[in-house]
Amino acid sequence: MALSYSMVSFKCFIACISVLILSFSNVEARQKELLSIDYYYYSCPQLYDIVRDTVVEAINNETRNGASLLRLHFHDCFVNGCDGSVLLDDNSTFTGEKTAFGNNNSLRGFEVVDAIKAKLEKVCPLIVSCADILAIAARDSVFHLGGPTWDVRLGRRDSLTANRTAANVFIPAPSSNITVLKSNFADVGLSFKDLVSLSGAHTLGFARCTTFRPRIYNDGNISPSFAQTLRSKCPNVGNDDVLQGLDVKTPSHFDNIYYKNLLTKKGLLHSDQEIYNSNKADPIVRKYSRDVSKFYRDFAKGMIKMGDISPLVGNQGEIRQNCRVAR
Repeated sequence: MALSYSMVSFKCFIACISVLILSFSNVEARQKELLSIDYYYYSCPQLYDIVRDTVVEAINNETRNGASLLRLHFHDCFVNGCDGSVLLDDNSTFTGEKTAFGNNNSLRGFEVVDAIKAKLEKVCPLIVSCADILAIAARDSVFHLGGPTWDVRLGRRDSLTANRTAANVFIPAPSSNITVLKSNFADVGLSFKDLVSLSGAHTLGFARCTTFRPRIYNDGNISPSFAQTLRSKCPNVGNDDVLQGLDVKTPSHFDNIYYKNLLTKKGLLHSDQEIYNSNKADPIVRKYSRDVSKFYRDFAKGMIKMGDISPLVGNQGEIRQNCRVAR
C-alpha cells in the first residue's frame, strides 16, 4: 500500500529533526575540540602565574573569595554556556544576569576578576577571555583551599550579551528538589553523577539566612538539633543577612565533610539534602563521605566537563577588555 502524503511528510519531519540534532551535536563536539590546555602558551605565558597569585592574594585577604570565584564559574556555565556572560553589567540594550534570582545579592568576587583582567591587559592585551579567567580562577581557588587540581581547557571567547531570563530558569535554586536538579544538570549535558560530585562545591562558602530559612522551619528531612541551632541565628523574621557555612564544620576548606553532613541530615540548603535519600544518589554520597580521593577525582572530571559547556570559539563573541562591558 502506498504511503499517504501526511505519512511521508511526518517521516521527512522526523528525519530533518534527527539531522538537526546530529548537526548540533557535531558543532558542540567541534567547539570543545578547539579548547586546549596550552591555548595561551605563546600568546600569554604569564597567564597562570597572574591568575594564581591574584586568587591566592584575594583568598588570603578574605577566605570567602575562593567559594565566590568557584560559584561565578558555575553560574556562568549554566546560562548559555561558559561565556563570561555572568560578569556583564546592565546596559541600555539588556539586563544582565547579576540580578537573576540565583545571583542577586549573592554572587561575589567580581572585583577579583577585574583585578586579574587588569593585570593581564598590561602584559597581553585583548588576548585572554573573561570566560577563561573564570575557569582558571575556579580551579586555583579549589586547589588553594585544599582541594584537587585539574587541567583547564582554554580558548573560550566572551559573549556579547547576557540572558537574565535563562539565568532565572537554569541556575539551580536552593529550594530545588532532586527532580528539578537533575533537569537543570541534564539541560547542560551533565550527568546524574556530575550532579552529585559537583554539588560537593558546597563544601566551601556561606549562605544567607534568607536562603536557608525555609529549610530550618519547614523541612522534615533535617536533624532537629541542627535546625534548632540554626533557628537561634536565623529567626522567622529578621537577621536576613546572617551567614552560615554551607558546610557547617569547615566552610573554608575543600574536603568531603559536605557529604558526611548529608548522612546526618545536616545539609544547610533544601537542595543539598535532596542529594541524599534520593535512592540513586545515596550510594555515591556514601562513597564520597568515606573516600575523599574518589570525590576529588570525580569533582575534577565534572569541572572539566562543565567547562566544556557550549563555549564560544573561533570568531564567535569577542575578547573583552573589561569583563563587565561588551563591545
